[in-house]
Amino acid sequence: MGGARPTSGRVSMAMVAGRAGVSGQTVSRVVNGSPRVDPATRARVEKAMVELGYRPHRAARALRTGRTQTIGLVVTTLATVGNSRMLQATAEAAEERGYALLLVTAGDTVSDAFERLRDQGVDGAIVLNEASALATAEDRPQGLRLVVVDAPADSGLLVVHSDHAGGAAAATRRLLALGHENVWHLAGPADSFAAAERERGWRETLQTEGITPNPLVRGDWSAESGYLAAVELAEATAVFSANDQMALGLIRGFAEQGHVVPDQVSVIGFDDVPDAANYRPPLTTVRQDFTALAVAAVDALVAEIEGEVTEVAASDQDVRRIIGTRLIERHSTARA
Repeated sequence: MGGARPTSGRVSMAMVAGRAGVSGQTVSRVVNGSPRVDPATRARVEKAMVELGYRPHRAARALRTGRTQTIGLVVTTLATVGNSRMLQATAEAAEERGYALLLVTAGDTVSDAFERLRDQGVDGAIVLNEASALATAEDRPQGLRLVVVDAPADSGLLVVHSDHAGGAAAATRRLLALGHENVWHLAGPADSFAAAERERGWRETLQTEGITPNPLVRGDWSAESGYLAAVELAEATAVFSANDQMALGLIRGFAEQGHVVPDQVSVIGFDDVPDAANYRPPLTTVRQDFTALAVAAVDALVAEIEGEVTEVAASDQDVRRIIGTRLIERHSTARA
């Protein structure tokens, strides 16, 4: 047995070294993520840290490494379920890599948010979803490393995003396979990269099948906008909604009009929020893997911070990671 955890006082690096049977320098290398530690030794040191309840002193480490071990997260809103889930997943992924997370909100531009983050001394930042539409390489303060979630590949920045178009195509194909002659689309905001990609996947799938897409109806990601859209979609027999919240509002709006889902109209959402399976009816939807998305973004940023990759050049258009999506079939769809 390794002995009891100290009952008082701060656990020191020397105490960890003693428990693990290594030098203090080896413990320091593990704490600072150095690759110059063999896996077995690293595992022994990490086990000793857990047993003793050791927590690295961020201020001291910042003095040694010149890094604060803090990354920023830039958002425009946390009102959407997707953004809230990304916040949680990013915080967890950052903690796994030994980084704290600092949240800032962006207004009409991200420049002020970046300046606030630089003033806080963060090592880098992740720009999330709608804020990505506002971010360009020119906005980045000198030396601030960035990864954007959901942005065009030509933004000149390191990009991570879900396969929005592929997920939308899968949803549209499923509705066509159920015998629906056309598929209507309840789209997200016009300035959203994710919404634009989901619209593209829907539109291109219909056009490939020789079907002229109906005019889309645009919402703002909220359930209320989906509810209001039910009037404009009253003639629809199948609707692909760009997110689950709008789909939920749409189903309520249809019910109030006397349109039964799925007997008279089929609905598919996007995201697979935690309550999607408990809607009435349970919602068929496209699942985004928020955990994988957050891990990919954090890993890419930490690699930049810790010098594992070279700085992304503005001319490099292919530095991006795409996370797959999956259609989850439940009971909000039926044969036409």
